[in-house]
Amino acid sequence: MMRTTWLAVAVTALTASSANAAIIDWQAELQRCRDLRASVAPLLQAGEGISAVGRSNRSVRRCIWIQRMAVRKKVPGAETW
Repeated sequence: MMRTTWLAVAVTALTASSANAAIIDWQAELQRCRDLRASVAPLLQAGEGISAVGRSNRSVRRCIWIQRMAVRKKVPGAETW
């Protein structure tokens, strides 16, 4: 009985935490990606590589993913890169 209760509590906690992790503030993420693009674009046009710009590839990949998902979900203000 005790194991069943403990398992139920653990499953509930995991489900609740994963549900909260999926919530995205789309407007804030889109703004962050716009800022990233605005700061990186002139340097890339000048011939600098993304690593020379000082931005991580992870943040760029996340912004590309955010943009794709926002366009797919038809979030206002979303545009493709």
